[in-house]
Amino acid sequence: MAVFSVMPKLHKKPSIFLRTSRDIEAVKRHGRRMSTALFNLLAYRVGDEPSRVGIVVGRRFGDAVRRNRAKRVFRDLVRQVHRELVPGHALLVFPKREAIAQPHAILKQVWEASLQRGHLLCPRSG
Repeated sequence: MAVFSVMPKLHKKPSIFLRTSRDIEAVKRHGRRMSTALFNLLAYRVGDEPSRVGIVVGRRFGDAVRRNRAKRVFRDLVRQVHRELVPGHALLVFPKREAIAQPHAILKQVWEASLQRGHLLCPRSG
């Protein structure tokens, strides 16, 4: 006779990143595009839940090392501003090859400026 212990369900913190292909395809299909020299950004209104961001880096970007570096850099940028994002949006970022050659400060400046321009950042008080 087997004895099974019942483990309590762990409540996993919801991810700040878009991961399912269904969510990513919806943003690709319906999102509004903003372009910069370093990346393209698609934004799509999804409701009142916290905003989530997907990062899409295709094979044309370069080898796996370059693609993974681009994803790491943009995940870091997302984490830095996620608390300031206006709720209810799904964002997709398509980094361009030139992005990983830029200093972090410039990339962060362009990232925040494009989010401001798209009205995706909460207004700062003070």
